[in-house]
Amino acid sequence: MTDNRNTILAVILSGLVLIAWQYFYNVPAMEKQRAQQAQAELQKGTTPQPTASSTPGATPQGGTTPQAAPGANQQAQPVVARSAAIAASPRVKIDTPRLTGSIALKGARIDDLALVQYRETVDPKSPAIILYSPSGTAEPYYAEFGWVAATGSTAKMPDASTVWQQEGSGELTPTSPVTLKYDNGEGLTFRRKISVDERYLFTVKDDVTNVGNAPVTVYPYALISRHGTPQVSGYYILHEGLIGYLGDHGLQEYGYKKMDETGRVPFKATNGWLGITDKYWASALLPDTSAQLQASFSSNLSNNLRKYQTDYLLDPQTIAIGGTGSANARLFAGAKEAGVVGINFPFTGLGGYNKELGLNHFDLLIDWGWFYFITKPMFLGLDFFFRLFGNFGISILLVTVIVKLLFFPLANKSYASMAKMKSVQPQLQALKERFPDDKVKQQQEMMEIYRKEKINPVAGCLPVLIQIPVFFSLYKVLFVTIEMRHAPFIGWIKDLSAPDPTNLFNLFGLIPVDPTQLPLFGHYLALGIWPIVMGITMWFQMKLNPTPPDPTQKIIFDWMPLIFTFMLAGFPAGLVIYWAWNNLLSVIQQSYIMRRNGVKVELFDNLKATFAKKAT
Repeated sequence: MTDNRNTILAVILSGLVLIAWQYFYNVPAMEKQRAQQAQAELQKGTTPQPTASSTPGATPQGGTTPQAAPGANQQAQPVVARSAAIAASPRVKIDTPRLTGSIALKGARIDDLALVQYRETVDPKSPAIILYSPSGTAEPYYAEFGWVAATGSTAKMPDASTVWQQEGSGELTPTSPVTLKYDNGEGLTFRRKISVDERYLFTVKDDVTNVGNAPVTVYPYALISRHGTPQVSGYYILHEGLIGYLGDHGLQEYGYKKMDETGRVPFKATNGWLGITDKYWASALLPDTSAQLQASFSSNLSNNLRKYQTDYLLDPQTIAIGGTGSANARLFAGAKEAGVVGINFPFTGLGGYNKELGLNHFDLLIDWGWFYFITKPMFLGLDFFFRLFGNFGISILLVTVIVKLLFFPLANKSYASMAKMKSVQPQLQALKERFPDDKVKQQQEMMEIYRKEKINPVAGCLPVLIQIPVFFSLYKVLFVTIEMRHAPFIGWIKDLSAPDPTNLFNLFGLIPVDPTQLPLFGHYLALGIWPIVMGITMWFQMKLNPTPPDPTQKIIFDWMPLIFTFMLAGFPAGLVIYWAWNNLLSVIQQSYIMRRNGVKVELFDNLKATFAKKAT
């Protein structure tokens, strides 16, 4: 029974890791390659020609609602360099501790943003991450705010071609907002005051004054538009695409492919937010929590180029002669830092914008997954120790120790039961000799021995069952949180969220070849130093137990460390470090409990026996 249990346990654990590797690593890698090939073929066949403007997808038709969107009929422009597109329009510079860029006076769009604290690679001199780019570039991405007139109205509204004027001068900084002005020449004057904080929040206050000869009905709107289908990580555990939490509709997530199939999804909601998210960066509209929203997600194909948009339309305002209408909007545009976005969790957590602005589950902008009740505290623990020691690698080691301590009583019982099971092995062997042909009698006598010795035959499963959710929650945290991006450990590990960069198959860099780039099987040839260390610690853990008498079980246990070494080699280095450290702690803990229960620790004897057999 013991042998069968251990064999089944080994097979289950191996299967779980194999499935995880296939699900999280191999399949997404192949899908990403296919997507890149498809994109290359598309670019080869046609040259995308992005248009100069987008249409608020939330704009309904009929009644007193707007019938057209600003700039919807503009002609397509050829693709130009980002620097040329920025230089083509007068601009107001944006300069904050975390953002640089500019606001285009033509259209009054926020369409030029770079995240100065984040770089494309671990090299601090590499280019800063570009978030927004103007229309007309290869990858337009911007936020737009404004007003649309009611159906049948001839009032001239500002659109994407409107050139605004800055009142006064100076840059947009956390201490100096800017005000833009546009007079339509027909009695309507539009003013827009834009403020920004020291993180990633823009506040936009729009006013329109009517000195004409008739009342005017207008609708405030806001949109985020992205042209072209961006490359995504392609992992099922991470959402990238359109996202929002829209009142009673709850969390809404539409990937780019799903959005292409759907076309447009409208929502009517209160207390909502919506935007577009990448793995580490996001852009989101944060209207007043009391605002009645006509919101939508949309995907449109124009000039062989996809346009994705999230937008909302507010209730109409009728501005009397001599009156003024106002609308407030907020825009988050930046990195999805947990401390900035916020984390909701009982008794602890991080407030961020979610708490400061009273938003509705804005912390879900970070994809914590279905098992958020594990991933959130896992991150909070890692973040706590990072603030103390300044190194997420050390945080992983300390959190692993804490997890071990939390489950120490349970693991104690498990290892103690396993130790007792070893102590009764002679009695079990005697049963086999005493009843060689009566399996039923063997089982009955075996269970009687277990009862007398107070042994739980399935106790050995508990440490593994505990380790699996911790393993996957740590993987999730390493994969989705920007805090882990480019987070160094010690030595050659410069990014805990990336695989170990060293490789046995090029002699750890001595041979100037990257074997992982080889076609077909290259991704199987990632085997760095830490995966090897992990495999060795797992081998030690296996050798802590006596050699299984069953040949099939022995083969499984002999090959398991090697299989796991290759399977985990492509996983984030932080996860492999956790597994190696956890193995080492398990060896120490199990050895201690075995000694305390009077069972001989056979680790060194088994190691000697292994090498002695190889020597002969």
